[in-house]
Amino acid sequence: MRTLLVLASLVVAVFGRKSFEGHQVLRITAEDDLQINLLKNLTQLAYLKLDFWREPIHESLPVDVSVPSTSLQTLKSFLKNNNILYTIMIHNIQDLLDEEQREMNRSRAFQPGSTDDYDYANYHTLSEIYSFIDLLVKEKPKLVSKVVIGKSYEGHPLNVLKFSTGANRPGIWIDTGIHSREWVTQASGTWFAKKIATDFGRNAALTAILFKFDIFLEIVTNPDGYDYTHTTDRMWRKTRKPNSGSDCVGVDPNRNWDAFFGGPGSSRDPCSEIYHGPYAHSEPEVKAIVDFVKSHGNLKAFVSIHSYSQMLLYPYGYTRTPCKDQAELHEVVRRAVIALQRPYSTNYKYGSIINVVYEASGGSIDWTYNQGIKYSYTFELRDTGLYGFLLPANQIIPTAEETWLALMTIMQHTKKHPY
Repeated sequence: MRTLLVLASLVVAVFGRKSFEGHQVLRITAEDDLQINLLKNLTQLAYLKLDFWREPIHESLPVDVSVPSTSLQTLKSFLKNNNILYTIMIHNIQDLLDEEQREMNRSRAFQPGSTDDYDYANYHTLSEIYSFIDLLVKEKPKLVSKVVIGKSYEGHPLNVLKFSTGANRPGIWIDTGIHSREWVTQASGTWFAKKIATDFGRNAALTAILFKFDIFLEIVTNPDGYDYTHTTDRMWRKTRKPNSGSDCVGVDPNRNWDAFFGGPGSSRDPCSEIYHGPYAHSEPEVKAIVDFVKSHGNLKAFVSIHSYSQMLLYPYGYTRTPCKDQAELHEVVRRAVIALQRPYSTNYKYGSIINVVYEASGGSIDWTYNQGIKYSYTFELRDTGLYGFLLPANQIIPTAEETWLALMTIMQHTKKHPY
């Protein structure tokens, strides 16, 4: 009987899912602007069905692209004919997905009894994370509450955990999972929640922060997309709202903010992974945060956590004009990266978005900074491309542990300099 149940669970797990058998991830290294422009032209060739995990921007940054088996020969011939160098980062995406699913199946024993029983070293479904949230609130009612700031397009509640020791406190915001396929971020967010609940009253630095600030943590910022990555397409990035006049679904929720909306680094094409949407804050998942930020009116820090690339960034993404607090923001991330490096020697780049990564308009922390939230930061968690969005589950806890040290650096600085 046990064997039949295991087989049944496997059938349910894979039924209807998009296959990535034979898909490879290539890392392409351009030597000059000419080669970069050739690669940019590839992004317009929809028939190749390329998924750029890291877009072609300039020659100092490698380009990572997921290539279906049907386009591999065409793309490799194109690169060879133009003397563009590449290596194969992932030989078969489906192999990693199968291993990921096997690990998750081994973790299915979790039942809402205690958050101590939650497997923080594995990936979980949307319903399991929601159960975890409710259970944590039940276990720590004097510290933790759940705030529902809205609903997603498909009707999922947009749950935010509020850690608070008193009324009318300024706030610190943390979100994970705005891009649904970045699973290590949602997993890290769950670990953060347990860490805050456990360390309050035990860790002096965190306790001091919570006596002065509320911490708001949205673990699954894009629940429709996240659920879709579990049921249908593991590599889905965007929201799930249909686009008028197009068969392509979804908007990049980190190009949808009213911060030079529609500018460079976003796309007007609904089929693009960086489609900015029909207008700023068109996505209910984004609008809910916007409304919360405005109604709260006293957030002092806003941290949005993504993956991958190992970077810690501050505004701006849409202009090379330095933000007025650049010197202070830069010093904070410098110290945060040093703290992050201590446990596992993980190296991070840091600086403004446009100088470290690329030009990108419509981003969340550019908007929050312009709203007066000085300490606005974005993380790009592990790794640098070996696994990309498919980071093995055994790296979840190390990733969360090191990231937490950087978060504590940011929160402690915010506490000392609330401005």
